[in-house]
Amino acid sequence: MGRPRLLVVSMSLPVTAKRSGEESWSFTMSPGGLVSALLGLKEFETKWIGWPGVDVHDEIGKKTLSIALAEKGCIPVYLEEVCDQYYNGYCNNILWPIFHYMGTPPEYRNDATITYQSQYDAYKKANQIFFDVVKEHYEDGDVVWCHDYHVMLLPQYLKEYNNKMKVGWFLHTPFPSSEMYKTLPSRSELLRSVLTADLVGFHTYDFARHFVNACMCILGIEATSEGVVDQGKVTRVAVFPIGIEPERFINTSALSEVIQYMKKFKNDFGGRKLILGVDRLDMIKGIPQKYQAFEKFLEENEDWRGKVMLLQIAVPTRNGIGEYQKIKDQCHGLVGRINGRFGSISSVPIIHLDCSIDFNQLCALYAITDVLLVTSLRDGMNLVSSEFIACQKAEKGVLILSEFAGAGQSLGAGALLVNPWNIKEVSAAIGVALNMSPEEKERKHKINFQYVKSHSTQQWADDFMNKLIEITTNAKLRAGNVPYELPAQDVIQQYSKSNNRLLILGFYGTLTQPMKSQERRGDGMNLALHPQLKERLKALCNDPKTTVVVLSRSEKSILDKNFGEYNMWLAAENGMFLRHTSGEWVTKIPENMNLEWIDGVKHVFKYFTERTPGSFFETSEASLVWNYEYADTEFGKAQARDMLQHLWAGPISNASVDVVRGGQSVEVHAVGVTKGSAMERILGEIVHNKSITTPIDYVLCMGCFLGKDEDIYTFLEPELTKKTKSFPSSGSNSPKKVSSTIVDLKGENYFSVAIGQTYTKARYFLHSSDDVVQLISKLCTHNNNA
Repeated sequence: MGRPRLLVVSMSLPVTAKRSGEESWSFTMSPGGLVSALLGLKEFETKWIGWPGVDVHDEIGKKTLSIALAEKGCIPVYLEEVCDQYYNGYCNNILWPIFHYMGTPPEYRNDATITYQSQYDAYKKANQIFFDVVKEHYEDGDVVWCHDYHVMLLPQYLKEYNNKMKVGWFLHTPFPSSEMYKTLPSRSELLRSVLTADLVGFHTYDFARHFVNACMCILGIEATSEGVVDQGKVTRVAVFPIGIEPERFINTSALSEVIQYMKKFKNDFGGRKLILGVDRLDMIKGIPQKYQAFEKFLEENEDWRGKVMLLQIAVPTRNGIGEYQKIKDQCHGLVGRINGRFGSISSVPIIHLDCSIDFNQLCALYAITDVLLVTSLRDGMNLVSSEFIACQKAEKGVLILSEFAGAGQSLGAGALLVNPWNIKEVSAAIGVALNMSPEEKERKHKINFQYVKSHSTQQWADDFMNKLIEITTNAKLRAGNVPYELPAQDVIQQYSKSNNRLLILGFYGTLTQPMKSQERRGDGMNLALHPQLKERLKALCNDPKTTVVVLSRSEKSILDKNFGEYNMWLAAENGMFLRHTSGEWVTKIPENMNLEWIDGVKHVFKYFTERTPGSFFETSEASLVWNYEYADTEFGKAQARDMLQHLWAGPISNASVDVVRGGQSVEVHAVGVTKGSAMERILGEIVHNKSITTPIDYVLCMGCFLGKDEDIYTFLEPELTKKTKSFPSSGSNSPKKVSSTIVDLKGENYFSVAIGQTYTKARYFLHSSDDVVQLISKLCTHNNNA
């Protein structure tokens, strides 16, 4: 059996094609660690799908180019008429500026045919073309890795075609804050498409956090520690900082040719300290800010004039676009002004090169640089910083790094972090770097060199692929757990055969009338037991062979009001409080639980309740729930999105809490307050207070629970109860050991049932609480006939 195949999908191929004849082509290999990393995944047979860098309109050209590229493991995507509005339009004119905090550009004023909608239509069409090529070459078992903002719609197209396809998506740029991202007209469609991927990757935690916040605020869906939950599907969101090929730079720096370049450059620079900048000539790279800071340094440090120089390599990009010409002119103007002020006949303080340079020469410059100055205004990662560190050997230079570059989170410990917008701060950092002691330089270099060596591009690719395979493998195992509609006859038959039954029932949506028919009152929801259940439930509770537990997030008073006359156990606020209806409430709050955040959250909930007609909130000892089920749907969603931002910015910013977005609610509760975690305490209390001589041999667990509470369905799975469990009880501070003589379940005697949900951890489902009424009626009928 051959190696598994990896289909890499990106805007551009790792080679650029140039036509040399009607049926012949020449190629230049694209530089960069990404290419070598992905082609270096030895455990995969890698195929690269992307645009070849040239438009081909004739069939002979397409055929010959496809054949030539196939020899290089590449598959071309021909974009033709959509290329301009797709690539130069939607990708680079709309997405790229928003992702780099430059805002949404104005519509084209002089061309009515180029609009946001026309560019988005071209973007959709281009993603469809990418999909068609992937579909044509896809084989069962292939892994598809989509790269960057150019193909954000592709994951959805792939999953709609084949839901079992393994799909990952990685963003190589920053992901902006939700406040910036939500200015994008097509914001929801792009997020929902990306969320269909199995794994979504980013360079830094900030970018990942912004993405998750955008999903919560714009789509109104739930976030977890692992990622984002949308309609029951979990999309993993993880951080994978990309690196470089350190050995390539280390080995190149040791070449005799490079050493000769080092000597030549040092001689050319006349003994002056070298500050180096290596950037694309781009609006986000902060080159004008760099020049202004250097000018400020020369103004305030007369002694350094003539002793330090700034060499800026500004690699041209997109020369035909007006904005890039403006930044180029601005840089040239600043260089002329600064050189005019501080230059002399023999030397100038700034050398600005509008070109790229030979790789060996670049490594030589890195090796002799005293200060590398990176002033990016926004940057996905900025690998120049890592390249500089890898080439430093004899004389250790200092890295001044923008806090807005992704590398700031990886290399910040060994760098001087600066705000590039603060000219005075950057100027001061230049002074600190030039005057730094050799010991401090060595210490900082050692920290960053160890990181660069251990976080290579190859390691980045391996980490992403390993995580993707792990996720998709686990998802495949979970796919076998799709619930079936509850077989009522089996439930009743096993119920009749058992001797000690445990029924665990939710309240809201389970024992109430169907949720849409609930009545509302001014201060919240008037939760009431389904009228057809009252007598039937009472009969069930009076059966000596049956123990009934109502487990709800509702407060004590609501459960007392509805169930006080029944012979059952009540667990309020997700098991924080427990009582048998014949006794008093017992507090089951775990020790050391910090609840100082509750008042702050209550103020936020009150604020939004007053401003959202039809909404209300419920407060309990360890959780609060804001419900907008009876508010205007769209306005309620918008208010919920704003509420989340208020919460994270204020009362829960440092609190140990979970925030759960329900269908039409926002819940904040202390960490660990779930129905599954409470079940152990509840069962221990029941065992302690009830003399159990016959093992529990039948469990029916039914509820309409939030995703975070579905751990209750797996808590009493028979295979988990074969081992001895420890159940804490009120009679002792230490857990009481309960052996399998107390809980002795067989698989056919355990029924976990989700109400109104088919994407669940439960074994079975029922459509609504009306079905619960019918089931309990049948169980009562059995009792009467027994």
